[in-house]
Amino acid sequence: MGSHDTDSTNPAASLPAPATQAGRDGLAAVLARPDRAVIALDFDGTLAPIVPDPDQARAHPEAVPVLAELAPKVAAVAVVTGRPAGVAVRNGGFAGVPGLEHLVVLGHYGAERWDAATGAVTAPAPHPGVAAVRAELPGFLDRIGAWRGTWTEEKGRSLAVHTRRAEDPQAAYDLLREPLAELAARHGLIVEPGRMVLELRPPGMDKGVALTEYVRARGAASVLYAGDDLGDLPAFAAVEKLRADGVPGLLVCSGSSEVTELSERADLVVPGPAGVVELLRNLADALP
Repeated sequence: MGSHDTDSTNPAASLPAPATQAGRDGLAAVLARPDRAVIALDFDGTLAPIVPDPDQARAHPEAVPVLAELAPKVAAVAVVTGRPAGVAVRNGGFAGVPGLEHLVVLGHYGAERWDAATGAVTAPAPHPGVAAVRAELPGFLDRIGAWRGTWTEEKGRSLAVHTRRAEDPQAAYDLLREPLAELAARHGLIVEPGRMVLELRPPGMDKGVALTEYVRARGAASVLYAGDDLGDLPAFAAVEKLRADGVPGLLVCSGSSEVTELSERADLVVPGPAGVVELLRNLADALP
């Protein structure tokens, strides 16, 4: 994240300078009116390091303490993830944490919502295409000769086919992408590409829609969004649209050489979840 100014008279001096004017304006707006700022964060790759088995993903050990320090100083903190909301809550360790009483987790790209205040998950009925794909997928993968090591993650409202454990992860990914898109389309679903994963899920909701609705509902005057993967591009686009509509925003990429599309659009690139935690800690220290 670069060298930091250690001027103790100005806590904001420890914050890195965004590379763009729009990003600098977004950060300045968060600092000027934290009570009207929304801090929104992806989970995997942003708050939690990427691991071969998603079931084993856990938030960076300092993520929850830092969020608990930051949350009371801003309008709202939201975790926006493709995971089921309950899984993100469990893997993040977000429940019952002092300071996070008003945390919201928008799961399944916003189709589910968990509120710390109630501990409840709210969601619409599942899309029927998911059950149809669930039944068809095992035989489908066998027929097209998926590489050994490819495996399917059950996500309730979607299904994710992972290739990170395959003998040749990129070749398996490339082999599967078009056939899975055709399978999804037959059942009214779409494919969400990610870092060695292809997720079959219902259309109509993405992180951009979820983020925009949440920011508008909170009446936010600024927004910070941090993400690391292709599924975060709609959220980046949402922040860009909010900026065009007069709501300053800061786009942060949790650095990854696998997804250059995100780092090229970010105002600020930090070195993975540890860098995100450091940024959030410095932000919390800079706020009254």
